[in-house]
Amino acid sequence: MRILVVEDDALLRDGLTVGLSLHGISAEAVDTCADALAALATTPFDAVVLDVMLPDGSGFDVLRELRRRDDAVPVLLLTARDTVADRVRGLDEGADDYLGKPFDLDEVAARLRALRRRAVGRATPAIQWQGLEIDPQRQTVVADGAPINLSRREFALMMALVERPGVIQSKADLERLLYGWQEEVDSNAVEVHIHHLRSKIGRGRIETVRGLGYRAKV
Repeated sequence: MRILVVEDDALLRDGLTVGLSLHGISAEAVDTCADALAALATTPFDAVVLDVMLPDGSGFDVLRELRRRDDAVPVLLLTARDTVADRVRGLDEGADDYLGKPFDLDEVAARLRALRRRAVGRATPAIQWQGLEIDPQRQTVVADGAPINLSRREFALMMALVERPGVIQSKADLERLLYGWQEEVDSNAVEVHIHHLRSKIGRGRIETVRGLGYRAKV
C-alpha cells in the first residue's frame, strides 16, 4: 500500500512515514495544501492521511478539491480538532475516516488497512489466494502450514498483485509502489523482486504479460 501523509509537524510527519513503513505501508510526505494537491494530481496513492490545520489553508479545502475532481482516493483525517462537529464536518466533506490526536500508530495502520479493504472490495482481513494464507496485518504468508519468509518489498509487491488478481500492473506502477520519491531505483529492480518472490511462493502464481507487466493468477 502506498499512501500520502499531509502533515506540517516535521517530527510527527517523519514518525508517521517511518512508523508506517514497519507496517508494510510505503508513505510519501508533504507539508502544505498546495504540495498535497500537486502530488495527488500526478501520483496514484492508495490512501491519504490528511491533517486539517496546515500552513497554507485547511485540510478540508484539500478534501473538497479532491472530491470536486471526482478523485475517490480514501482519506483519513488526522487532527487535533476532534470535536463532534469537526468529525461530522470532515465526514460530510468526503473523508472516509477520522482520527484525533494524539493517536496510536498501530491504530492508524489498522484504519488504513481497513480503508484499503473497502477500496478493493475485500470483506475479510486475511487473504486466501492460490493455496496461500496472507495476513496483511502481520505481513505473513503461510503455505500448507509452513511460513514463507518475505522481505518488506517482496510482501508489498505480492499484496499489490494479489489485491487485484488478473489485473495487469505495469513495471512503472509497481516501481512507484515499492520506492519513494527520494530513493535511487535500479532499472531492473522490479524484475529482481519478482524473481525473488516467485522463488519463494512459486513461479506459476505470478504471470508475466510481455510488454505490459505482471498479474496475479486468478
